[in-house]
Amino acid sequence: MGSYAGRVGLVTGGGRGLGRAHALALAGRGMAVVVNDTGAAGDGTGPDPAVAQRVVDEINAAGGHAFASAHDVSTHEGAAAAVRVALDECGRLDAVVNNAGILRDRTFAKMTLDDFDAVVGVHLGGSAYVTHAAWPALCESGSGRVVFTSSASGLYGQFGQANYGAAKAAMLGLVNVLKLEGRRKGVLVNGIAPVAHTRMTDPLLPEEAKPKLGPEQVSPLVAWLASEECDQTGLMLEVAAGLVARVQVTETETVPLAGADGKATDVGAVVRRLTEMPPGDPYPSSDEATSRYVSAAAGG
Repeated sequence: MGSYAGRVGLVTGGGRGLGRAHALALAGRGMAVVVNDTGAAGDGTGPDPAVAQRVVDEINAAGGHAFASAHDVSTHEGAAAAVRVALDECGRLDAVVNNAGILRDRTFAKMTLDDFDAVVGVHLGGSAYVTHAAWPALCESGSGRVVFTSSASGLYGQFGQANYGAAKAAMLGLVNVLKLEGRRKGVLVNGIAPVAHTRMTDPLLPEEAKPKLGPEQVSPLVAWLASEECDQTGLMLEVAAGLVARVQVTETETVPLAGADGKATDVGAVVRRLTEMPPGDPYPSSDEATSRYVSAAAGG
């Protein structure tokens, strides 16, 4: 309990599925929790504020401390309002778990731009807006924690999910940048790419796998990442069924794109060669990743 008592967390999309499990896990460990959820259907339509309140009532009935927020975090105002609930009720905010999301799957050719914007607005916009609104409080905490929710659909691709995949891949970018910006203020930033049986994934998972893919299998990792005890930043962790793996972007060795005389070579052949090379090293930031090219350009 020492890593959680006295701390305050905000869980977006906390009314159902993964978010509910995260909120219960944090509250069960002694953290006060703001449960944010519009209560909308899986496609984002039909808000119902009672959804967040039910989780709050469940936590409080068990002796925890929770507060409801039905604000729409895909808007600047809604995200700021959700953060204000924590500050108004508890006077501080130590952890943000960005979990809110909707689905509107279509092939890219058939997807309307309104559906693209709506999904990206909740997953990417909501995550960025809430974290931005919470950032001063997280810095003031001295042990602020942020958890972003990515997905294999974005990290690796999934047919019919261009909107969702683009937003989920963007979580990696947020983790990579904010780990650098938050470190000097004690704010640690990590991401998860969970696989869990929820209303969104129910049609996609085989029946025999569902019992072992409960959201509660993911939440212990989220709880640790949101705790003061967490001492890691910049990680993207795939997690499901009691298993966890680290996801990393790696690069091969560089190969010449032009001949020794500076003339263009067969570019296609060069690219095909790269696809056959084993992946090389991960880099902690873009400076290290691009230093090889800068050094070569400078004659190093």
